[in-house]
Amino acid sequence: MNWADISVVLTTILYMISAVLFIRGIKLLGKADTARKGNLMSSVGMLIAVVTVLLEKKVTDTLTAEPMKNAYLWALAAIVLGGIIGAVWSKKVEMTGMPQLVALFNGFGGLSSLLVALTQYMTDPDVNTFSAVALGLTIAIGAIAFTGSVVAWGKLSGKMFKKNISIPGKNFINALLAIVGLGGVVMYALSIAGIVSAQIGDIGIIIVTAAYLILGLTMVIAIGGGDMPVIISLLNAFSGLAAAFAGLAMSNSVLVVSGCLVGTSGLILTLIMCKAMNRKLGALLFSSFGGSAKKGAAGEQKEPISMSVEDAYLILEAASSVVFIPGYGMAVAQAQHAVKELCDKLEENGAEVNFAIHPVAGRMPGHMNVLLAEANVPYEQLKTADEMNPQMSNTDVAIVIGANDVVNPSAINDESSPLYGMPIINAFEARTVFVLKRGKGTGFSGIENPLFTNDNTVMIYGDAKQTVSSLVSEFDEA
Repeated sequence: MNWADISVVLTTILYMISAVLFIRGIKLLGKADTARKGNLMSSVGMLIAVVTVLLEKKVTDTLTAEPMKNAYLWALAAIVLGGIIGAVWSKKVEMTGMPQLVALFNGFGGLSSLLVALTQYMTDPDVNTFSAVALGLTIAIGAIAFTGSVVAWGKLSGKMFKKNISIPGKNFINALLAIVGLGGVVMYALSIAGIVSAQIGDIGIIIVTAAYLILGLTMVIAIGGGDMPVIISLLNAFSGLAAAFAGLAMSNSVLVVSGCLVGTSGLILTLIMCKAMNRKLGALLFSSFGGSAKKGAAGEQKEPISMSVEDAYLILEAASSVVFIPGYGMAVAQAQHAVKELCDKLEENGAEVNFAIHPVAGRMPGHMNVLLAEANVPYEQLKTADEMNPQMSNTDVAIVIGANDVVNPSAINDESSPLYGMPIINAFEARTVFVLKRGKGTGFSGIENPLFTNDNTVMIYGDAKQTVSSLVSEFDEA
């Protein structure tokens, strides 16, 4: 066996090791207590894959080349620049900014696949027809992931697209863009097959790039804020799918494996979240949700009952079962550590404490789980709506912290509500409901919540962290 054969075998083995580490890492990410290990394992797998690519593509041949042609210098510069930006950005971002940061990560993933495909197109004109189709699809999906994620980032951060935007004939426009873009892919593939000229292929690449960059914008811009957690998950799947097609275009097996893992896991999560909102993926893409505020009849006839922290303490002190229902307001107030302190005080007082987590609570998948894990809330106490709803009628106190849509009873009893049919956490069934809010505003979807005016609901207005800390102080002073 000569060195070339050994090199091929070694490369294959290293790629297989990387793939195994990716798969195992994603498996470990499924639980809070193993997530850190899973993240590290996946990182090691990516390191092995990157080094293997450098060896496979004979980048080592440029080690002694002049600076402008030395691939290692360019790779090192990219690593240093990206590392600095990523470290500073991740260090400075607050938990309230994590959803939009994740949205941008998805976008950058799509953009990287797009740029890789364009680079492959410019440097390797001798690809076969199959690779040409895969390359065109990489550009298409990467472009959607990029511009769609930028729009999602703008909506979540409030820096762009603050108002709901309606595009007349949106579905027709999107379908037309998709067909035109696919036409560009066909033009490029036909040019590679020698059926049409190379100039036609070049025009095809321009068409598919432009069409799908615009499609990512028009597809996401008309979707309301209530669907943003699902959109982030879907765009994550797109970024993985783009990487998988890039791997097919470049005949890189590890890129195919890692892209398929991200794409399928993102799609599964998207479907899970659609189910949690009683939404169909088609409805998500072809219609909008939470686009307009809706006044509930109960909200117009009654005023919410408010209560002081001191009076709320007296109810909590006598409670034997308490359920916390967190939402985005907890993230805004950074109240997770104070909530953990109150949880400990309630348990010391003999109460059974659980957390009811809705799949779309917050503004990204798993948002509440991340916050509570950061505060060292035991994973066993984090329950789903399906687990907690049967127990809610026997719960003494349900504490809703900054949540709105995921506890809105209109989803059950108001057929005219945009939320109707969406599975919720049945907080209204608890004997007493505390709602911690800054004011009387609606949730991210802009829909009024009649829970706030129920007879068994009391409002505790103010900053959630301050309110919870005051309740902890009441227990300390008792």
